[in-house]
Amino acid sequence: MLSLTRALLCFSASLLAFTLSAQDMSNARLDSLLRANVDTLDGGAGRWQFVVDETPMFILTDEGHDRMRIISPIKDASEMDADELRVCLAANFHSALDVKYALSEGVLWAAFIHPLSPLRDGQFVDALAQVRSAVLTYGTTFASTDLVFPLPRREAPKEVEEGPSRDTKRL
Repeated sequence: MLSLTRALLCFSASLLAFTLSAQDMSNARLDSLLRANVDTLDGGAGRWQFVVDETPMFILTDEGHDRMRIISPIKDASEMDADELRVCLAANFHSALDVKYALSEGVLWAAFIHPLSPLRDGQFVDALAQVRSAVLTYGTTFASTDLVFPLPRREAPKEVEEGPSRDTKRL
């Protein structure tokens, strides 16, 4: 019984140490991460505009509601036809993963939307890469990472049926 009690105490202490070491994401933390990971940066306090490898992006946060989004414009929505919209919806399920294609204010965006406080530094850096990838692969593989869930043949656009031009992991 004593060894079980000791084990539980050790486990509790480890869990507490992990919890205390994991820093909740905030606007101040995002600002620090942005300064370390992007090419240019304007704004602050939950509204940033920046560039990552020539890809323009924005971050909007609401600390009160614990929400954040990273967005990057792709094209004017009026230039899209019904087939492009269908392909974007299929990509949201199969290949866009943590990023989604979204329409707002007449623009097609690549958008990463997440609760703010549980977001970890590594997830944030990965989200920047996924948003950039979704923008760059729009019109071809529509992928935010190398991981792609298989598409049923009837949903696959011609570009996706032929396969991506880079190494892609399939589930």
